[in-house]
Amino acid sequence: MSESGTPHVPVLLTAILENVAPVRGVWLDGTMGAGGYTRGLLEAGADRVIGLDRDPLAHQMASAWAEKYGRRVELVKDVFSNIDAVASNLDGVVLDLGVSSMQLDQAERGFSFMRDGPLDMRMGDDGPTAADIVNTLPEGQLADILHRYGEERAARRIARSIDKRRAEKPFETTRDLAETVAANLPRQKPGQSHPATRTFQALRIAVNDEFGELAHGLSAAERTLAPGGMLAVVTFHSLEDRAVKRFLADRADAGGGGSRYAPERAARHPAFEITHKAIAPSPDEVANNPRARSARLRIARRTDAPAGEVSRKALGLPEEVSVE
Repeated sequence: MSESGTPHVPVLLTAILENVAPVRGVWLDGTMGAGGYTRGLLEAGADRVIGLDRDPLAHQMASAWAEKYGRRVELVKDVFSNIDAVASNLDGVVLDLGVSSMQLDQAERGFSFMRDGPLDMRMGDDGPTAADIVNTLPEGQLADILHRYGEERAARRIARSIDKRRAEKPFETTRDLAETVAANLPRQKPGQSHPATRTFQALRIAVNDEFGELAHGLSAAERTLAPGGMLAVVTFHSLEDRAVKRFLADRADAGGGGSRYAPERAARHPAFEITHKAIAPSPDEVANNPRARSARLRIARRTDAPAGEVSRKALGLPEEVSVE
């Protein structure tokens, strides 16, 4: 949610539209949310936009605006790693990664410790919840999740405290978990984030397999884009941005080169052309929507080279931790 009280603001939308112009043909918004990017693309000139989201709420909200565009908009309930099963020969794909404002705003979704609610965190309506993970996963696996997905240095200590507490009473609410985590970490200093921030981030990523989705989704977008098609990805934290940067660097690499320190790589036809360096929000956008502060936009154009695959490890994403 925007700290200014203006929810559901599509971050870096103006930058996307300016840097992929002219907007035309068929686009896919792989993280539709409240529909900001979908509507922006339609208003900018896209012939048709496929709005894809796993969240039933996104589709409920779409009933308020989608009718205006008639057949120019198609709504699909799915994860964005399935982009290539939904469409082909697209002129553009846009992805806004991470949790949406509308999900944070609803206490019953359990994403934020700022609003007490059930410990859920699911972006969709199936699979294990955050409560399932903290109440049933072995202490070692729980610590791995906190360390790998949240970069939490006190992961072992937090996991131990969770294990001790759940033996007495299962965790049910966001406040319950946040208080347990905070009680086992040094008190936050002025200007520091809440002690439970990294724990909540890690659990949300685990519940929704966000890193798996990202790795598979980027490759699926490559397979789905037509030659000349544009890929625009907005990230909100360093792990995601690093993965997108590495993906595009790998797929835009023509090979060859080599030196006395590194072997020559086989020459190949790059699958993408990187059209811009990372784009940050303007000071005005951050002032109007503080959620945009950490956002970064990366854009690339698809070539006619065959699609390939990039491993999760090559993208610098943490090793997967099972939640079952």
